Amino acid sequence: MTDKPLAGQLALVTGASRGIGAATAEALAAAGAHVVLTARTSGGLEELEERIHAAGGSATIAPMDLTESDSIARLATAIGGRWDALDILVLNAGLLGDLAPVPSIDGKRFNQLLTLNVLANQAMLANFDQMLRRSERGRVVAITSTVARQPRAYWGAYGASKAALENLVLAYGDEVVNLSTIRVAIVNPGATATRMRADAYPGEDPATIQQPADAGAKIARLIVDDYEPGLVTSLTA
Repeated sequence: MTDKPLAGQLALVTGASRGIGAATAEALAAAGAHVVLTARTSGGLEELEERIHAAGGSATIAPMDLTESDSIARLATAIGGRWDALDILVLNAGLLGDLAPVPSIDGKRFNQLLTLNVLANQAMLANFDQMLRRSERGRVVAITSTVARQPRAYWGAYGASKAALENLVLAYGDEVVNLSTIRVAIVNPGATATRMRADAYPGEDPATIQQPADAGAKIARLIVDDYEPGLVTSLTA
């Protein structure tokens, strides 16, 4: 990767306050992109923004809950009022929810899970579609999980949400591939030492698996080096 291959480009990363989202945002900023950081946790976003600026990068924070009514539309209006095009959209924000047998899935909790993992991402694509189309090289990366394609006991709710996300994003990519420069990719980061992973595997030693910084660097490299339309890939394959 050259020194600043993404110079002059605008990136938006959801779920950017920690973990893979934060690491990806830092890597994109290091590659020269101006990164808009969004998540519910303002403190984490402020710390990330400071790290990016200290490293010579550029970022803007936009704390918000993507599941709140009209929050994504307001975000798109704010970003569209400052920039003409969006070059990179990383759909990373997600909720693990409860790990439970399918008959025991709580309907209210499942609805919350689907709202963030699926509906909010559809709203992101809907509200940023025109800005992505105005980019000379629009790129959308959605973060998925192994259980989206390999169903596992007790992971039905989360797996279903990620399977739906994959189908949604790949369908969008197929719709725009011949009409714009937009290319989508589905990325499975694999086992990574995040807070979500710790909640799912509380006895696991985080030092034995991939670190978020490594995952973020690989995602940024994928975007810089480019990929074929509709790519589905694993970072640990």
